[in-house]
Amino acid sequence: MLDSYLPILVIIAVALAFAMGSVVFSWLIGQKKPSAVKLAPYECGMPLVGSARERVSVKFYIITMLFIVFDIEVVFLYPWAVMFKKLGLFGFVEMGVFIAILLVGYVYVWKKGALEWEE
Repeated sequence: MLDSYLPILVIIAVALAFAMGSVVFSWLIGQKKPSAVKLAPYECGMPLVGSARERVSVKFYIITMLFIVFDIEVVFLYPWAVMFKKLGLFGFVEMGVFIAILLVGYVYVWKKGALEWEE
């Protein structure tokens, strides 16, 4: 019974050996010439402004969560669109209910002002 797991264990061992070998080999032969420019955090090519420990507005996280929710909605629309003809009227009504629920949530968020960046 353990013979059937041997190929999987060999693949895992080879992957781990390759990963560890790559890290160790690059550490051994890599150049080590640190400078102030190389050690500075990279901020999209822009000079640093302020500290990395500054607080971020909660609205940023709310917008991010809303984006994820509505992005997942689109992921559910693709399989429905592919199977649209096979699902018939039932599938159409179910997707209409799904979109209606999301639309109610979107209107609620909009009316609460969660999508407004300026105060």
